[in-house]
Amino acid sequence: MRGHTPSRTPVASVGAFDAKTHLSRLLEDVRGGAVVTITVRGVPVAKLVPAGAEVRLPGRRDLDTWLGRARELRSRSRKGASNAAALVRAGRRP
Repeated sequence: MRGHTPSRTPVASVGAFDAKTHLSRLLEDVRGGAVVTITVRGVPVAKLVPAGAEVRLPGRRDLDTWLGRARELRSRSRKGASNAAALVRAGRRP
């Protein structure tokens, strides 16, 4: 990032060490409209976005879909037991 000047184009990604070292420069880019993805060992872990940017959080539809899948998996794994105590009893042999 040597000789870096703020740009109006998005920065693809930057490692955590470089982000820490050059935070003020990255903030200038973000102020100019860029979105910066911060990675740790190549894995995205955070984004710097302009303060007024809309951030998409999981919506109700996403949550309902996830819960439906979780319930389906749970019902398949129960094998007739309704709680942990019943599972323990079912595993015991008389």
